[in-house]
Amino acid sequence: MKKHLIRTFVALIFLVIILFVILPEFFGGASYKKNDQNGTAEIKKNIALVLPPLDMVAYDAKMLSVANNPLPKPPITKVVTDPKTGIKTIITIEPKTLPPSIWPVKAVYPNAGAILPFKRVIAYYGNLYSTKMGVLGQYKEEEMLERLVVEVKKWDVADPSTPALPALHYIAVVAQAGAGADGKYRTRMPNAEIDKVLRIAEKVNAIVFLDIQVGFSNLQTEVPLLEKYLKLPNIHLGIDAEFSMKSGIRPGKVVGTLDATDINFTTNYLAKIVKENNLTPKILVIHRYTQKMITNYQLIKPLPEVQVVMHMDGWGGAAKKKNTYQQFVYKEPVQFTGFKLFYKNDVFEPNTVLMTPEELLKLSPQPVYIQYQ
Repeated sequence: MKKHLIRTFVALIFLVIILFVILPEFFGGASYKKNDQNGTAEIKKNIALVLPPLDMVAYDAKMLSVANNPLPKPPITKVVTDPKTGIKTIITIEPKTLPPSIWPVKAVYPNAGAILPFKRVIAYYGNLYSTKMGVLGQYKEEEMLERLVVEVKKWDVADPSTPALPALHYIAVVAQAGAGADGKYRTRMPNAEIDKVLRIAEKVNAIVFLDIQVGFSNLQTEVPLLEKYLKLPNIHLGIDAEFSMKSGIRPGKVVGTLDATDINFTTNYLAKIVKENNLTPKILVIHRYTQKMITNYQLIKPLPEVQVVMHMDGWGGAAKKKNTYQQFVYKEPVQFTGFKLFYKNDVFEPNTVLMTPEELLKLSPQPVYIQYQ
């Protein structure tokens, strides 16, 4: 009898192991298959994903903290002496009333599992084919990751209340000076290169952003081509207005532009992917450093499934960068903000140094996405 029970028990354990290997989705959880028939990543639906609901009180408190609004100045007391009687009187002078704050932005609450604003994303930007497009491709893999980890640690020290999350921000669609075979002035990176970035990111538990520079193409064409990757839970998206050439002038000659209609198409597309694959919210990073790069910003609609970051992409000294942030990011609020630091261009002028985490944390609002190029 005992031998029969032991055999039955062993058989059940063996059956469970087989089911787990063959049908992992039966147990829940997402899997990343590196080599499907197309040589690209494949996502299996996480049909059993269960997360605690969003703590709205904690979310509101964190959003208010990130807004970093100036505190009202206290009243000033002053002693005034009557010139005739010599009698001294204490008067109170009330400070000027501060204008209503535009941060934090009133927007929908994100779904459970949202990264922002509870964590701050620290990203290395670039393309593996180029040493000049950013630090991601400038150094060999191990050195690049070591440098990224150093930056992440700096942010953890500067703001322990907001854990820093490493990221690789890879330009998957690159604008180019030549028209190319289809005349669209952009080149799509091969899937093998994107897969390589995903494998590199795994080494430091980093999330990945795939960036799109559309050239003469458009987001309606380019975003769906990355759907296989966007179905992965750790893959997010970046879109670069600078290289969206609606004017018909080739990339690099003038600064491009994106409208709210382009951005809302993208957020709705990402939201559809999130819903269909039971994913936590995606982050959409939008590059910006001039007024005309983004039109009709007030019509951009963040969704529960998509967190929108307006990313300050200008380079130069600290004073110039702060002014750009104030004029084109602070004054036109959408949801969250980002800030780019250039290891080379920001210190090109004499007597300039790279801005530190402590300096950036003084900004209002505090950026929750930091990108190094």
